[in-house]
Amino acid sequence: MKTALVAAVASLALAGAAQASDLKSCAVPISVTPAPSEVPPPNEIHTDVPIAAYLLALYWSPEACRAGIPESDKAIQCQANSFGFTVHGLWPNGPDRVHPRYCRPSPPMSPATVKANLCMTPSPWLLQHEWQAHGTCKWETPEAYFKKARKIREKLNVPDLDPGADGIMMAGEIRKAFLERNRKLSPEGLNVRVKDGHLTEVWVCMDLKFKWAACRGGNGVPDMAVVKVTPKRG
Repeated sequence: MKTALVAAVASLALAGAAQASDLKSCAVPISVTPAPSEVPPPNEIHTDVPIAAYLLALYWSPEACRAGIPESDKAIQCQANSFGFTVHGLWPNGPDRVHPRYCRPSPPMSPATVKANLCMTPSPWLLQHEWQAHGTCKWETPEAYFKKARKIREKLNVPDLDPGADGIMMAGEIRKAFLERNRKLSPEGLNVRVKDGHLTEVWVCMDLKFKWAACRGGNGVPDMAVVKVTPKRG
């Protein structure tokens, strides 16, 4: 298993620096295999829920790798690159707790579309999932969906987090890192997500015109919460 992983990493072609700090600076495979079309769970199909807002979910990649979440791609995300925040997805949200999901079936994406977005969302499986679960509820094609996600991500000045030797930050420090770099954001527009004490995601909330807005579903943990932040690899 380890030998296979090393071989997979060795097959990656460098498309910029491996210290992946932006959408175009990462090591990607010479060729990619798209994930198969997803078969959604019947209870997660919500085709008739109106869109009331949007959010861009940013995953703290070092934590994805530490926890071994199934959505991450071990070779691309955790071995060949050192990402900070990556795009989990661009999500249309409903007016209440139920959100539009899996609005129509979709075949696997093209290898070119997958490869073009691996520096933003470094997992072929997650790209297919995000398109089917969320993108199909607003956009006609996966290319249009990821183009919009990229445009929003490029508008954000996303910070890298340095938790220091103790690996600890206050949730308010995480929010402040975003607010200092994005003057039009407000604390109410950020949802800091924590699981088992570890930072997992920051959700950036928008209105129907994709303008920064207060999060409709709350703001996650309070500023004074102590959060474990898995550091980036050097």
